[in-house]
Amino acid sequence: MFWRKKNDSITVAITMNEFFYDQYLPNAIVTKKRGRDDRLTYAKHIVEDFGNIPISEISSRKVNDWRNKQVEKRLKNSTINKHIDFLMNIIKLAYVWGFLEEQLHVKLDVRKLPVGNYTQKFLSQTEIRRLLSGCMVSPHPYLYFVVKLLLLTGARVGELRNARWSDIDEQKSIWHVPVSKNGRSREIFLSSEALSTFHKVRRKSEFLGPIDPRNGYVFTNPRTRTKYDSFYAAWYKVVRSEGLSDVRIHDLRHTYASLLINNEVSIYEVQRLLGHSNITMTQRYAHLLRDKLHERTEVVSKSISNSWI
Repeated sequence: MFWRKKNDSITVAITMNEFFYDQYLPNAIVTKKRGRDDRLTYAKHIVEDFGNIPISEISSRKVNDWRNKQVEKRLKNSTINKHIDFLMNIIKLAYVWGFLEEQLHVKLDVRKLPVGNYTQKFLSQTEIRRLLSGCMVSPHPYLYFVVKLLLLTGARVGELRNARWSDIDEQKSIWHVPVSKNGRSREIFLSSEALSTFHKVRRKSEFLGPIDPRNGYVFTNPRTRTKYDSFYAAWYKVVRSEGLSDVRIHDLRHTYASLLINNEVSIYEVQRLLGHSNITMTQRYAHLLRDKLHERTEVVSKSISNSWI
């Protein structure tokens, strides 16, 4: 067990807070794409139950009780499971770096919560109109533009939140994403309507305050003068008010893909437009091609129909 000296005569075991803030977090900020987000997750979901106790005293009972408290708060099972993984990763690193003598992350008996099968939601034209109408009257200065651009580009919300004006090439109608989810850069092809929406965002931003045309964020929070932490609070208010509570913001990306396929865009073109590094990731939308494939069989039938005896 790793000990720190409190004074000349007393030593105490290192606490979770000491390890997290002094050891784990500095490493996460350097090595993880969103390492700084770990600080928020830790402060919101872990510090209250484990922050002031020695890591070596974390037990299966304590972790299971912590998990159950999150259930009582009505957090989603998938979210709670992510928190469990996060906690275990911190404890595992403490062992790897020599702050624990035993592999506590392996010893702890903590069961994750069941998660239902992943379902894709594709918005209908009616649902899209309702959603955009609700966003238009939202007090959030940019929510309407955010949702519209997600629908028009299939971008991930994180890509849009981190977009800078220097990333938008209006001449080539290309939005350059320096680092996407897979850690690589990618290009998002912009339609005329998407470009027009970016122009409207710029005019809105200039009205709300001065903008940096090169390094400034496309969506700059007028209060903090930096990028938004998220758009979720405003999003949830709109989907609830419009009776669309089952719609997640990531479903806008699914809807973009479905609209492409339903309008006869090939699965390989969809792969490129979504920025998938592997066609396997795009195959989740392949079931949308079935009706189109049935139609294609009729092409053959019509071509050889005159050959039948």
